[in-house]
Amino acid sequence: MTALLPLVEIVTGSFWIGLVVFLRVGAMMMAMPALGEQMIPARFKLFIALMMTTVVTPAVAPHLDLPEPTLNVFLYAIATETIAGLFMGMMLRMFVMAIQVAGAMAAQSTSLSQILGSAGMDPLPAIGQILFMATLALLMTTGFHVKAAMFIMLSYEILPALEFPNPADVAEAGAMRVSKTVSLAFTLAAPFVILSVLYNLTLGVINKAMPQLMVAFVGAPVITFGAMAMLLVAAPLMLTVWFEAFEAFLVAPFR
Repeated sequence: MTALLPLVEIVTGSFWIGLVVFLRVGAMMMAMPALGEQMIPARFKLFIALMMTTVVTPAVAPHLDLPEPTLNVFLYAIATETIAGLFMGMMLRMFVMAIQVAGAMAAQSTSLSQILGSAGMDPLPAIGQILFMATLALLMTTGFHVKAAMFIMLSYEILPALEFPNPADVAEAGAMRVSKTVSLAFTLAAPFVILSVLYNLTLGVINKAMPQLMVAFVGAPVITFGAMAMLLVAAPLMLTVWFEAFEAFLVAPFR
């Protein structure tokens, strides 16, 4: 029995470290894009969180200085790690919100906001739904699960374990991320906004020249076809710009 004590201590210590890491990973998985979508069953998300914890724990364990496991420390770990995980996950989720907002802006600008509006879990315009599903496919085909594991490891340098984030830093980082999200969304939707401006200016000129012509009936098919053609041409460029911004954030968050 005495010879087994070191083994028991090692197993207990590894389990304690893994549990603390799982608290952050599980919270981050709730908000993370692609791996934490509503369409994914909860049991599958739990399995992903456990596998991600298994990958991340050996990498971060040497850098974690955890106190002895007690009930008070465990409750404190639940509070700190959950907050840290949700915050980091929401920072990634902002990029998905950017593509969704861009799709909504493009749809509103081109009068396509009601076509296939409830095709997904969240009610989105047709363009927004197409771009949203395209970004999820792009993430998973480029090895996002590996990048997510690296991002979780990096999160311990930004938000150390068992420490509450500084509210001032969280507020500043959140405001900066929201600002960049809106800027990215408008940048992505710019081709459709420009198309809408040109379309409305053209209709105004035609209506001024020929008041008796029902320009709305003539222009509706034009803007619909133009929006679909613009989506065909601009979607690859939009996804490229979005993916580069997302990759830059994964490598150097909050810079």
